[in-house]
Amino acid sequence: MILIQFYSYGKLEEDGRMIALLDIGNTHTHVGVANSRRVLRHADVLTKEWRAGAAKSAAARFLRKGPLTGAILCSVVPTVTPLVAAFLKTEFGLACLELNARTVRGVGIDYPKPETIGPDRLANAVAVKHHFGAPAVVVDFGTAVTFDVVDVAGNYIGGIIAPGLNAMTDYLHEKTALLPRIRIREVSASVGRNTEQAMLIGAVKGYRGLIRELVEELKRAMRCRRLPVVATGGYARLISSKLPEITAVEPLLTLEGLRLVWEATPILTEMREQCTKRVTPVGRRSSGASPKKARLETPTTKVVHCAKEPLSLPSPNKAGRGVPWKPA
Repeated sequence: MILIQFYSYGKLEEDGRMIALLDIGNTHTHVGVANSRRVLRHADVLTKEWRAGAAKSAAARFLRKGPLTGAILCSVVPTVTPLVAAFLKTEFGLACLELNARTVRGVGIDYPKPETIGPDRLANAVAVKHHFGAPAVVVDFGTAVTFDVVDVAGNYIGGIIAPGLNAMTDYLHEKTALLPRIRIREVSASVGRNTEQAMLIGAVKGYRGLIRELVEELKRAMRCRRLPVVATGGYARLISSKLPEITAVEPLLTLEGLRLVWEATPILTEMREQCTKRVTPVGRRSSGASPKKARLETPTTKVVHCAKEPLSLPSPNKAGRGVPWKPA
């Protein structure tokens, strides 16, 4: 089944205005729906299925659960990006804002070649700065594990990339004759009494040692002993459970970053006002209304999609930094 996970949080805003969020990763595409305050629900589809078409039907079923007035994505798979953008335009009539170093809002960039930064890493930086302040670090447990660093000035300054847990264990299986493919999970033993247990100790406990040492290295380099470190991604809870160095685990951090960028982009504020029109709620009788004309107590929203063409966005400043913003 292509739609492998589903989560729901909270309920719709009164005006029903929602945006689609898509984080296209190497293994999974994380699809979310958000209002102006938070991510409401999300699901995961396999990224490789966008080419086969199966991901489109799964994502369409998920996104049709509410009226959409906009869409924003970040992608580390360039060949899939146009497929997703075309899907959003065909299915929902929405032009899509693509997060990159030029369109990012909410965090500065102090990096030699901003265009080479993974867009998901910028989304993480925006979210961690907004919710935890600066300086701060994000550890994202994906196909690769990435450390994203925001300095005391609120700028993204770079990070660290290491092999992901699955990448390491799958490599051992593929490159050896006798080592099995294992399912990553907690292990209590310190000495493996069989091959699988030995691999799990090396993977889980060894990985915690990797994360711990790199966090300490970052603290030394930034001369900051009290540094918020926020974990996200597939194995964030497992690895962070016995790492006091991790301040918080936020599974939706990247999608939250996308939401914040959408809300902070000036041209989109005007577009939202033009494209979402509230109609008179039905269901609440006005004074003097006949009981026979009373309807269900469910406010309705008429959504008019205006963004049919690619969005024209204001350029960042000369230093390559996104335009600073203050949340409402």
